Amino acid sequence: MPEFGEKSKRLIADCDPRLQYIFNEVVRLVDCTVITGHRTEGEQNEAYRLGASKVRWPDSKHNTLPSKAIDVIPFPIEWPEQNMGRDEYARALGRFYMFVGYVRAVAAQRGIKIRCGADWDGDFQVRDQNFHDLPHFELVD
Repeated sequence: MPEFGEKSKRLIADCDPRLQYIFNEVVRLVDCTVITGHRTEGEQNEAYRLGASKVRWPDSKHNTLPSKAIDVIPFPIEWPEQNMGRDEYARALGRFYMFVGYVRAVAAQRGIKIRCGADWDGDFQVRDQNFHDLPHFELVD
């Protein structure tokens, strides 16, 4: 059974208990790693500068403590990149979307409302997104 490594455990510890529950359940069956939990002011503004976020401090759910947002990716890490061959890109992208579905199912079973950066409006249509943030999951309060 997969489990989080030390870095993932440290990052998830600063997240809302509902996110901790979801991803501690997810990792039992789908190996994954936490890449971001809470972001400091400097980290958030750097994410904005790099285009990894559309908002500056303190307007991200990553900026609360505990964090109401988390970035988690399936492991091993295979980022979908445009320079990949078509089949390789489709496989890498597909892993992310399958992972999103599994996370959504775990959250729904527990009655926890989340939104993800793969489908911001939650309509199961991924082509209507103008900002794809596949690792991002946040609580909807």
